[in-house]
Amino acid sequence: MNKTIRRASVFTLLLVFALLVRATWVQFYDGKALADDKDNRRNTIALYSEPLGNIVVGGESITGSARTKSGDLAYKRTYTDGSLYAAVTGYSSQAFGATQLEGIYRDLLDGTDNRLKSVLDTVTNKRSEPGNVITTIDPDVQKAAYDALGDKKGAAVAIDPATGKILAVVSTPSYDPSRITTGDSAAWNELTKDSDKPMTNRALRQPLPPGSTFKLVVAAAALEDGLYSSVDEKTDSPDPYPLPDSSSKLTNENPSAPCEDASIRVALQYSCNNVFGSLAVDLGQDKVRAMAEKFGFNDASQDVPVRAYESVYPKDMDKAQTALSGIGQFDVTATPLQMAMVTAAIANDGKLVSPHMVSQITDSGGNALENYDDSADTTEIVSSSTAEQLQSAMQTVVEDGTGTNAQIQGATVGGKTGTAQHGENNSKTPYAWFTSYGKADGKEVAVAVLVEQSDAARSEVSGNGLAAPVAKAVMEAALKK
Repeated sequence: MNKTIRRASVFTLLLVFALLVRATWVQFYDGKALADDKDNRRNTIALYSEPLGNIVVGGESITGSARTKSGDLAYKRTYTDGSLYAAVTGYSSQAFGATQLEGIYRDLLDGTDNRLKSVLDTVTNKRSEPGNVITTIDPDVQKAAYDALGDKKGAAVAIDPATGKILAVVSTPSYDPSRITTGDSAAWNELTKDSDKPMTNRALRQPLPPGSTFKLVVAAAALEDGLYSSVDEKTDSPDPYPLPDSSSKLTNENPSAPCEDASIRVALQYSCNNVFGSLAVDLGQDKVRAMAEKFGFNDASQDVPVRAYESVYPKDMDKAQTALSGIGQFDVTATPLQMAMVTAAIANDGKLVSPHMVSQITDSGGNALENYDDSADTTEIVSSSTAEQLQSAMQTVVEDGTGTNAQIQGATVGGKTGTAQHGENNSKTPYAWFTSYGKADGKEVAVAVLVEQSDAARSEVSGNGLAAPVAKAVMEAALKK
């Protein structure tokens, strides 16, 4: 073989080898990328070729699948009481994807989760029977929160302090996910452009200034630090409190309240701004932040399993700003979930059980693939002594303070009101908050309620007037069983 033929042969072999490499790359790499591409219609066709698994509340499925009448998608997602449970389920849409539990557990619900595969399924590459998501949501508690919020713009979260089970997650105004399951663009545009933002999960994903409910965190920090040994020890708190390095003074909503040098109990009872502004400055922002973070603030990865937005206690404040942070203002923000966690830890003798709204996931036969109730972490946030004192002070708030609308006959109830300023120079309607716990006959619940907007006159907006009655209805539903 002469040199020219030999070189041509080698070159040809290299070309063949290059083609083989390229074919292999396309088959095993590009092919997978194309198959997984979100715009690949075949994926959507496969997803809705069979009924999906279900999300279960109180032993009953609140989702389903129905045969479509036309098109290449055989099934569509359906919802029972969609508006009631939208903040729990999210949506699964043929055109707009999936969110919340529908999105997190999509592989389980469509049968592609490897944990569902039998040996035969693995060999044949057959799609498995879909699994189900068993939630911790209590249908009676969920409905009580939804009905009590009514036409108000707001949210409510209820947690069992002893187990961390989330009993209710409600956001209003809500929406019915059934409207967008088939990709109705008119419904989608209406919902996404609505100024009331019905698709925003206010319970988990809209942190706002918590106002005076944050005073519980400051009180916990003061007791744990030893700044004051008891909720009944008098504080050094002038009324009004002159903000450090400022010409402004921190005043109280009720100028006749006994807030000067008030104890923590009295300061919570009357929601004395001067006391908690003073406590925050005396402790210093680092100690307040450390306590806030123990409760869950500044956690950007808070999954329940839906990812909750981060609740924030800020850094690099001057002393005047630190004082304002002590009353839940300045740049402090919190979700209703976060404030429910604060109260749950206090009610549970200082221990926070990680909140979760999925109890377990199962295969189609009901066999548990993962049990989240058994794996919930417990963290000591404050000592049992501090928790006991705060429980007692919160009871005073409800029995003879700013939270009397949360009283429940036959139950022990503790709470804290909050009215958070909103807008430049407090020009907009304030946010009304109430966070509380209730105990009766061996049962207990922690609840946080936010009313962002209502039809009430601005002068009538308060945590006790708007949010406490909602919390009461939720606690009653949880404690009656």
